[in-house]
Amino acid sequence: MSKILVIAEHLGGKLNSSTARAVSAAVAVKGEAIDVLVLADSVDAIASEAAKIDGVSRVLTVARPENAHPLAAVLAPQIAKAAAGYSHVFVPSTTFGKDVAPRVAALLGVAQVSDVMSVEGPHTFKRPIYAGNAIITVEADPAHTVVATIRSASWSAAATGANNAPIETLAIDAALPTHTRFVELKQGASDRPDLQSASKVVSGGRGVGSKENFDIIFKFADKIGAAVGASRAAVDAGYVPSDLQVGQTGKIIAPELYMAIGISGAIQHLTGIKDAGTIVAINKDGEAPIFEVADFGLVGDLFKLIPELERAIG
Repeated sequence: MSKILVIAEHLGGKLNSSTARAVSAAVAVKGEAIDVLVLADSVDAIASEAAKIDGVSRVLTVARPENAHPLAAVLAPQIAKAAAGYSHVFVPSTTFGKDVAPRVAALLGVAQVSDVMSVEGPHTFKRPIYAGNAIITVEADPAHTVVATIRSASWSAAATGANNAPIETLAIDAALPTHTRFVELKQGASDRPDLQSASKVVSGGRGVGSKENFDIIFKFADKIGAAVGASRAAVDAGYVPSDLQVGQTGKIIAPELYMAIGISGAIQHLTGIKDAGTIVAINKDGEAPIFEVADFGLVGDLFKLIPELERAIG
């Protein structure tokens, strides 16, 4: 039977919602146990959150000063040791997971399965290729541990609150590298919802015209309580920082509502929003590719349409 180890992603002492999404994928494997591994310098609060996720059998913790920051070079040897006895190791397909999982796979001597979007069997998975234009079915060798990153946008988060999994301390004897050290973390501070976990996202593209004009996107997003995103063209033009980029080379998101404003809809951008619930597009070009995937479309000047929408919302 399958035993799955899910690696918890967290920041600032709080569990990232991507962990509960990875648990959902683990549940789909239908194994005998799902354990969550928390590596941090202070594990109590994070472990308590993880223990409440439905489907989790146990929460295993490794508290070490070296784990204060999520350095892949430091975490991977510990995860590889903890993986002994597990058939699967699942990591969210986020910046964190894409950094850590390849090292874990290398240490275990296995090929990684990336961006799992559905589980067809204990060792059979579907994942996107060609910028999401095709879906491939891959089969991992059942004789080896499956190390996989879970495409967060393709999975709903497992429910929390009803479970109360036991929390256990895990003793790991792993030699940690000394050539990698934490220097600094720079992240944008914002009162707006997190782009990757928000239920509503308003994105602007090159059609917004300038950094100053992008204020109309921010104000409208604040009006409806949405996160703010952007196309690569808007980022490359310097309208907004790169951490707001949505698409193949940015963030892959799956909000309930996605509003694409002044975005033409290049395939690389559409890759990042294909799992969105409802897509609304505003563009003055009625032939823009974004309208081919939009559930609702408005053709016209965004600087006239957005104020009208604001007035309609009240």
